[in-house]
Amino acid sequence: MKNPLRSEAEAFQFLLGAAVYFGLIAIAGVLNAWAGLVVFIVLTAVVIGWWLRARRIEEQTKTAPVHRGAPGERRILVIANETVGGGPLREQIEALSKGYDTKVLVVTPALNTRVRTITSDVDPAREQAQKRLEASLARLHQDGIDARGEVGDGDPLQAIEDALRTFGADQIVISTHPEGRSHWLERGVVTGAKQRFAVPITHVVVDLEAES
Repeated sequence: MKNPLRSEAEAFQFLLGAAVYFGLIAIAGVLNAWAGLVVFIVLTAVVIGWWLRARRIEEQTKTAPVHRGAPGERRILVIANETVGGGPLREQIEALSKGYDTKVLVVTPALNTRVRTITSDVDPAREQAQKRLEASLARLHQDGIDARGEVGDGDPLQAIEDALRTFGADQIVISTHPEGRSHWLERGVVTGAKQRFAVPITHVVVDLEAES
């Protein structure tokens, strides 16, 4: 089953919209039963029209990013947070790099709580993400992989979208914890990325507990 809500922000907007939708219907129904019916019909028509328009726009804009590298160059976009230094992820990057002049961009989303995000308290999350990113880049450089990195948006899907605008990846690698311990899998990040981006996507599972 496809998850229509691609991020926490969209889920929050959906809940807010649903509250407004039912609230207006309830208020109109208290004032007059017929008024409640009319408001229900009008609001439902508006919601269906908005949803159909959003689907058309999404289908039209799901295109692969423009390749920005030289001919024969492969660009790999890696999205990982806590698993950014895991062995399986490094092995996957090395496998995808074989036989190519490869450029790798590692993006570590600055995951944060909703309360801290609303209050613009994002510095601790970005600092932690930066530390993990630097450690991962150092290891990749030791393995001879040409990689650079950046801290991305706290929403992994938005972080991918932002990176594709400037990096033009030919391949996306998403690294997560195993199922049952991965918030990204619970939120449908991998599935959402495959629905949203017309770029080959590889999902890598990193079990840090087993590695340690």
